[in-house]
Amino acid sequence: MRHLKSGRKLGRTVSHRKAMLSNLATAILTHKSIITTTPKAKEARSTVERLITFAKRGDLASRRMVLRTVKDKKLVKELFEEIAPTYADRNGGYTRVIKIGHRKGDNASLAIFEMVGYEGVQAAKIEKARQKREAKAEKERSKEGETTEPESEE
Repeated sequence: MRHLKSGRKLGRTVSHRKAMLSNLATAILTHKSIITTTPKAKEARSTVERLITFAKRGDLASRRMVLRTVKDKKLVKELFEEIAPTYADRNGGYTRVIKIGHRKGDNASLAIFEMVGYEGVQAAKIEKARQKREAKAEKERSKEGETTEPESEE
C-alpha cells in the first residue's frame, strides 16, 4: 500500500528521478519557460518552488541548499539576486503549468511549465516555430507546383 507516500515515480529509479528534477529545475530557471510532459511539470513544480523559497531567504545556508539541486553557480547567483526579489511579496505559486495537448509520437500529455511573471516566453517560441513550419510547407508546395509540369513524350 502507498499510504503517506507522496510524489510520482515517473517510471525512474530514485537517482534518475532526482537528476531529472534537478535538470528540469535548472532549465526552468534558465529559460523561464519550458515544454515538458504534464506529470514531470507537476512534479518539478514542488522542487522549483522550494528553490525560490530558499532564495527568498537569502542566507548562506539557503544558498547551499539550492546548490544541492542546481549545480550552476552563476544560475544560483541569478536566482538569489534577480529572480527571488521579484517574488518577495508573493507567498508561493511562483510557477504555472499550462496543458497544451498531446505529443504526436507517443500521445503523451504536454504542458508549458513557466514561471509567473515571465509569461509568453514559450508561447512566442511556439508561435514562431509554427510560422516557420507553415512557411516551409508553403515553399515546398510551390516548389512541387513548379516541378509537376507535363512531361513531353519523344
